[in-house]
Amino acid sequence: MGRTARPCHDSVVSARVVASGLWTYDGIILISVRVVELDYDFWYVLAEAGDEQEHDEHPQLNDDGRLYYVRYRPGWSEGQDFWHDSVGFQRLEDAVAAAEAGVPGVVTWDEHA
Repeated sequence: MGRTARPCHDSVVSARVVASGLWTYDGIILISVRVVELDYDFWYVLAEAGDEQEHDEHPQLNDDGRLYYVRYRPGWSEGQDFWHDSVGFQRLEDAVAAAEAGVPGVVTWDEHA
């Protein structure tokens, strides 16, 4: 797949959950955390739409044309508009590490295919 700056509007879902887990807030409240894969650079597209990108700015996609973003907030599922809580990461492992570093407890990850 080639690198693209724009969301893939032809597909129904261009955001896909690739890791999800739970951490415990205050010892009693379970809070979700997800790592979502996008086939475009969210921040680049946002800057482009607002005509705010730098002259030499370009999408920061990995070799597979993807970026990984962390989402801490509940209430989102695949196919809905997506807003995340992190920068884009080129490696899934880096996004998972950032998700774990962003909470005060331990994340218990679900298994994903």
